[in-house]
Amino acid sequence: MKIVFLDAYTMNPGDLDFTALYQLGDFKKYDRSKLDDIPDEVREAEILIVNKFEINERSLSLMPKVKYICVAATGFNNIDIDAVRNRNILVSNVKDYSTESVAQHVMASILAFYNRVEYYNQRVKEGEWSKKEDFCFYEKTIYPLSSQTIGIIGYGSIGKRVTRLADSFGMRVLVNTRSDISDKTNVVQVDRDTLYNESDIITLHLPLKDDTKYMINKNSLLKMKPNTLLINTSRGPLVNADDLLEAMENNIIAGAVLDVLEVEPPKNPHPVIFHNHCMVTPHIAWAGLGARQKLLEGIVDNIANFIEGKWVNPVY
Repeated sequence: MKIVFLDAYTMNPGDLDFTALYQLGDFKKYDRSKLDDIPDEVREAEILIVNKFEINERSLSLMPKVKYICVAATGFNNIDIDAVRNRNILVSNVKDYSTESVAQHVMASILAFYNRVEYYNQRVKEGEWSKKEDFCFYEKTIYPLSSQTIGIIGYGSIGKRVTRLADSFGMRVLVNTRSDISDKTNVVQVDRDTLYNESDIITLHLPLKDDTKYMINKNSLLKMKPNTLLINTSRGPLVNADDLLEAMENNIIAGAVLDVLEVEPPKNPHPVIFHNHCMVTPHIAWAGLGARQKLLEGIVDNIANFIEGKWVNPVY
């Protein structure tokens, strides 16, 4: 079968081996694809692999032979479900591949903020340490994580992994989720307002839906403590960037670490990116080598099952 990966670079900048995909059939990869310049090989594709490439009525009209789509991600908001259903195209995703990578990024973000690693590194490079009379110097207070409360919104595999890591630092863990948590040994399940009011760190781990878009806004930010650190590794539009900027400018919260933005890449960067209390990384929390290898294995497994007549990990 003709298999085409339309935006392979986002998953594999060159450090993964795609041999297993080539072994599945007539495989062709493109680092990036533009809808207005679809190659002939893509028009003949029967199986598509896509990460962020949009699948809708227009794109499918250019690829009439597609029977199956594998999303190289867990989220599939780039897929027009009605459009694929109308064409009887099956769609699968890959779940839980990035759990360790995202949880590690969350903890790295917390440590970078609390220990001021980037700040002090820059001050040393500027020669500030060399000017001092003492063997060390302090310009930013370093607070112990063991005295902090972390609030986790969303309690899927990533939220649970962050909970275990936070617990290992001795942190108090609050969780907000719609599902009842059966094992509450190390966590306290609370409503969202309580989490906002009591957390020193708030980290978001839930999908982008109509009822979660801009859930972090002026009203929710006003409920937070002045020392709160907000972390978003999920989807950019969970946070209203205008409101976040205003909150940091007015010391309503202490700062934010954003791995995701509403528009990616930020061709016209929002001012929040340049705020001194905000750290921004280029949507890399998911992208650890181990996570991308696991994602590749999931894609191969999904496609192999489809070729054998089985539809696994359906998204609708």
